[in-house]
Amino acid sequence: MRKFESNVQYIKYQVNKQIAKRFLDGEALNAKTINKISEELVDPNRLIRCCVYKERHIVSERVKIGVKSIKKGENVIKIIRAACDECPVYRYVVTEACRGCLAHKCQEVCPRDAITIADHRAFINQNLCIECGKCHDVCPFGAISNVKRPCLGSCHANALFVGEDRKVYIDDEKCVSCGSCVYNCPFGAIVDKSFVLDVLKLIKESENNTKYKVYAIVAPAISSQFTEAKIEQVITGIKQIGFQDVIEAALGADIVACHEAKEFSETIEQRQWMTTSCCPAFVKYVEVNYPELMSHVSGTVSPMIAIAKLIRSTDKDARIVFIGPCTAKKMEINEKDLKGQVDYVITFEELNAIFGAMDIDLTKCEETLLDNASYYGRLFARSGGVTAAVQAVIEEQGIDIPFEPLKCDGLDECVKALKVASFGRLKANLIEGMACKCGCIGGAASLSHGPKDVSQVDKYGALSKEKSSVDATRIFDMEELHLERDYEVLKKQKK
Repeated sequence: MRKFESNVQYIKYQVNKQIAKRFLDGEALNAKTINKISEELVDPNRLIRCCVYKERHIVSERVKIGVKSIKKGENVIKIIRAACDECPVYRYVVTEACRGCLAHKCQEVCPRDAITIADHRAFINQNLCIECGKCHDVCPFGAISNVKRPCLGSCHANALFVGEDRKVYIDDEKCVSCGSCVYNCPFGAIVDKSFVLDVLKLIKESENNTKYKVYAIVAPAISSQFTEAKIEQVITGIKQIGFQDVIEAALGADIVACHEAKEFSETIEQRQWMTTSCCPAFVKYVEVNYPELMSHVSGTVSPMIAIAKLIRSTDKDARIVFIGPCTAKKMEINEKDLKGQVDYVITFEELNAIFGAMDIDLTKCEETLLDNASYYGRLFARSGGVTAAVQAVIEEQGIDIPFEPLKCDGLDECVKALKVASFGRLKANLIEGMACKCGCIGGAASLSHGPKDVSQVDKYGALSKEKSSVDATRIFDMEELHLERDYEVLKKQKK
């Protein structure tokens, strides 16, 4: 059995595995079954919370999120209210380092008179504290701690807030569905909606791909995930789930690299600068926070959509499932101008759970050749990969235009770059926007995180037969694929 990064990840695996297994066994996923799953998964001897009943309730809520359908436009990032009760309640606390100094700067600077001095020590009245942080900033001893909740600290979109009940809530209008809070919540109180059940139903109802064919699109970040087996064995494992075929999203990345290079060469003089568009969380952040800059966002579809369009150009009845590390992709497929291209999205975590439910041992699978994409298409999985691919196309096609990219590794860096751009001080003419650190391989729903994964992507890219995106896409008529986005915010601005 593979080693999981945390108990939170392991519990997600167990829940999704149970959902998949019981569906495959023909068991109805009703309230009775959900209770059975929660009883089975909760060990009374290994409780984290107050009692077995609360543990079971939280597991039941996890299962319900995986089983229930979501409404149109509903956020895929959810909070399990009962699980959100273990984080520090108060952000600023006076520690033992307080010397009770004469200056009392903390008391003087507090706008709410929340600080009192007693027995040569400062105390914060948490009923009055508004968490402005001024006391923390002026304390000469650094005696006032700043204990920020992990979820709040990880959300660079500022989409999370603490309610009056001291629990965390999501502002769906601001949320970009990047999943950073999902990964960083140490109690697993924030989860992404699972589509494991939907995908298995889709495959079952295809009647062994006779009524319609179900295709799997795999993100190039897969090269850094199932490291216990060869990538060719992983592809075989995915086929054993019941997919007609497995196709690389990296081939879609090659298509995007060529189209984006063309877009850059034709529009950069007028635009002065543009951004990439392959990361849906980044695009959503611009749309929400800088709608006036949306005209600078590339109008090229993402690799997932590009390859889906290619599949549908040859099989109009195709059903398509994207498999990757990204929770934002679950929202992208429902964008108004993209809806109907990809049916469902599941993550690497969810794929691993299906493998477990079906007892698929990747190390024992035969090898299936996967040679659709180029070296540069596969590099899209990591930070800097999009820039490298576009630049390679520009150089190969002899486009004589200065190419000055700025690679933003993580949403925090994207935020800074967009602020600079909004003030007209951007020195680059292309922003590569990646919401996750290290790029897609650092996605919230990755099986593993860390710099070590970057080398795996490079090795995977080196195995490609095609070394350039131009060569990989030479046989396709990209004009027929319609690779342009039709952003709603720009349509509204024109009106």
